[in-house]
Amino acid sequence: MDDSKMVGGKVKKPGKRGRKPAKIDLKAKLERSRQSARECRARKKLRYQYLEELVSSKERAICALREELEMYKQWCTAMDQGKIPSEIKALLTGDEQKPPQSSSTKNSSKNSNQS
Repeated sequence: MDDSKMVGGKVKKPGKRGRKPAKIDLKAKLERSRQSARECRARKKLRYQYLEELVSSKERAICALREELEMYKQWCTAMDQGKIPSEIKALLTGDEQKPPQSSSTKNSSKNSNQS
């Protein structure tokens, strides 16, 4: 049978509840859509700028760490050859001048524990 009901002389179909949307001016709807698209593009541009800055800062940090790693590798090869790099000598003489109980830096406490 038919699911429609007779109410007050009008035929009502199921699933059509609530009030019908008002007729919106088509030009106003298009303008809102355009404005929304402009705002979306602006947000996207800002997000990409932020991500590009983040990537560049991470790349700079990676370069600095690679340089530091290369320096440590050179120190290790020099020490394997029986030479003590001047930078390490400076660190050791700087640590020897301080009292051995002082552990103000991580390096000095590690060096004093290994001696």
